[in-house]
Amino acid sequence: MMKRTGQLLCCLALLTGSVQPAISQQKKNREIRYWLTSPDKSIALQQQATTLPFTTQDKNMATIEVDAATKFQPIDGFGFTLTGGSATLINQLPAAQQDALLKELFLTKGNGIGISYLRLSIGASDLSASVFTYDDIPDGQTDPELKHFNINEEKKDLIPVLKKIVALNPAIRILGSPWTPPAWMKTNNSFIGGSLKPEYYGAYAQYFVKYVKTMKAAGITIDAITIQNEPLHPKNNPSMLMLAEDQAIFIKDHLGPAFKKAGVKTKIILYDHNCDKPEYPLTILRDKAAYPYIDGSAFHLYGGTIDALSIVHDEFPAKHLYFTEQWSDGKGSFSHELKNNVSKLIVGATRNWSRNVLQWNLAADAHWNPHTDQGGCSQCLGGITIDGQSISRNSSYYVIGHAAKFVPAGSVRIASNIAGPLDNVAFLTPGGKTVLIVVNTDAAAQDFQIKVKNKAAAASLRSGEVATFVW
Repeated sequence: MMKRTGQLLCCLALLTGSVQPAISQQKKNREIRYWLTSPDKSIALQQQATTLPFTTQDKNMATIEVDAATKFQPIDGFGFTLTGGSATLINQLPAAQQDALLKELFLTKGNGIGISYLRLSIGASDLSASVFTYDDIPDGQTDPELKHFNINEEKKDLIPVLKKIVALNPAIRILGSPWTPPAWMKTNNSFIGGSLKPEYYGAYAQYFVKYVKTMKAAGITIDAITIQNEPLHPKNNPSMLMLAEDQAIFIKDHLGPAFKKAGVKTKIILYDHNCDKPEYPLTILRDKAAYPYIDGSAFHLYGGTIDALSIVHDEFPAKHLYFTEQWSDGKGSFSHELKNNVSKLIVGATRNWSRNVLQWNLAADAHWNPHTDQGGCSQCLGGITIDGQSISRNSSYYVIGHAAKFVPAGSVRIASNIAGPLDNVAFLTPGGKTVLIVVNTDAAAQDFQIKVKNKAAAASLRSGEVATFVW
C-alpha cells in the first residue's frame, strides 16, 4: 500500500506540479536556516550551509522556547540616521557604485540588509560639515512669518540620495529630528544651547509644518518627527535645551493644533534622549491637553538602562516607544560593539516595547568625518566607512542587518525566554516566518535548543557570536 501511495503521489506531481512544492515547504518547516556573524568578523552575516532540523526529541539542554501565540508590539523597522555627512559621502560615489551600495543597504535580495527605517536631522546635526537651519538670516533680524524658509542645503546631497532610497523602498519609514531651531528663535541667538523663546513657539510650530510639506513636495514623506534631539544636552553643536514642561506647552498649544489645522498626519514623538530620564516623557504624557497629539516617546542609551522604555509603556500602554539613536565607537572593537549593541538594542529595546531600532550613523569617512566643531562627535563610527571609493562594513552594519534583513515592517514581536547568557528576541513576519535573533554574551561557547511546541532543534554559538534563525 505504501508503494502504491508513493507511485500515486509521483504521478499527481507530474500532472499538477503541486506535490513537490508542498513537500519542499513541509521540509522547510521542519528545519531552521540561520545566518551568523562571528566576533572576529571571519563570518559576517553569512548563511550557513547546514540547517538545523526540528525533532520531537527534547535534548535536555539550555532551551529558548518560542511562542508565536503570545504577541507584543508591531515593528516599524530597523536602520540608521542618514546624517548630512552620510548623504554627502554616498552622493559623491560614482553612479554605478552608489547604485549598488544603495541596493545593498535598502533591499534584502542577495547580500542586501534591507534597512527599513531612517532618521534625518531637520537642518544640520553634529555629523554635518557645517551648521545650518532652514531659516538662517543675518544677526539681529527675525523672520516670524518664515518668509526665508528653504531646504536648499538639503538639495545638494540629502534629497538626491533620499529619492533613490525611496525609489528602492517606497514604504521606508522616515523620522525627522531637529538639533536646533533657527538661532533667531532662541534665547542666546546661537546654534549651541539656549532655549526656544516663548514668543516664537507658534513660528516654530509652523517651521515643522513647512518642513513636512516641503519634503513631501520633494517626494519624501516624513512619517514622524521628534521635537528636539537630546533636549537635556545643550552643549552639542548644534543643540538646544528644552525642558519637559516647555515641550508639553509647545505640543498642546502650538505644534499639535498647527498639525491638525494644516492636515499634517506626521506623528509627534517626545523626548529623543537617554534612558536615565523616563520622567521627561511621563511628565508630558500626564498632561491631558498634550496627550491626544502624542504618538509616543523616543530614547537613546548613553545613560540609564533600556528598561526605562517599559516604565513609560507600563503607565501609558496605548502610546508607542521608539529607539532612535546609539553610536558605535570608532575606537572600540568590532566584537564589543557587535555583542553589546545586539544585546542592548536589537534584543533589549524591542523586548522593552520599541517599535524600531536605529543606530547612529549610516556612513562616515576613515577619520570619522564630517562633523561640526565645538562638540560634534569626533569618533562616531558609521555603519559603513566610505574612504574615497573604498567601502568597508562596520559593526553596526551587521547589528542592524541581523534584524532588518529578516524582520520587515509589519512583523510582530512574539514571546521567547532568555536562556542564561543567550540574549534573544523573536518575531513573526507578515509572511508567516518565525525569526529568532540570538547573541551569546558569555565568555564560553553555548549549546542550546530552540523549542517550538513539541519540537526542538539543537544549536550552538561561540562566545560573542550573533545568529539569526529563520523557519
